[in-house]
Amino acid sequence: MSTPGCSPLVIRFDIFEVDLRAGELYKAGRKVKLQVLPFQALAILLERPGEIVRREEFQKRLWSADTFVDFDHSLNTAIKKLRQALGDGNKKPRFIETLPKRGYRFIGTVAQSSKLSTPGKDPGAASKVGRVAKLCADGPLSFKLVSVDEATAAEREKLDAANDDVGLSLLIASQRLLMVPKETQVRILEVLPGESRCLVRILEGEHYGKTALVLLGELAESE
Repeated sequence: MSTPGCSPLVIRFDIFEVDLRAGELYKAGRKVKLQVLPFQALAILLERPGEIVRREEFQKRLWSADTFVDFDHSLNTAIKKLRQALGDGNKKPRFIETLPKRGYRFIGTVAQSSKLSTPGKDPGAASKVGRVAKLCADGPLSFKLVSVDEATAAEREKLDAANDDVGLSLLIASQRLLMVPKETQVRILEVLPGESRCLVRILEGEHYGKTALVLLGELAESE
């Protein structure tokens, strides 16, 4: 979702900062993990604080006309995850107010800024580029699903929110989502803005030579 050219790069409310360009949420200077769809919903609400954003507008802006999802369930899930990230409640909200059958409204006090007042970037981030690491992940599965590009990562977020296993299967079949075994060696090519994700090249196995996006937390140093 693109933001208008006149919009601020950063919006602040309470102890939170929203970096619209990077698509990141910070709490007291620390990054908060938030999926793409909930973040986009927050950005839409922050465009018009104090005003109702109707459910129909969310549907039009978050899903293309040819996307078939359970819209009500997906939006409700996105707002629930957003509230969890903000530590907000639906009964006594501080930030996101629900207007039953109508939509949602941002009720917090908003300030705007052109810069993010987060701590300085980790000077060691650049040193990760070029290193060889191993792909790791929690859970019982012996593989990790990784996206080949940012567009696929965003689409996967929407499919996950909609519990659309068929859509995920199609992404896998089209090789936009890659099933990469744990412990697969990769080389870090670039640490992306926000330093939570990186672009890697797969160094072994079925997908040898391909590039993918992974979270830095999903990588372990290779011995």
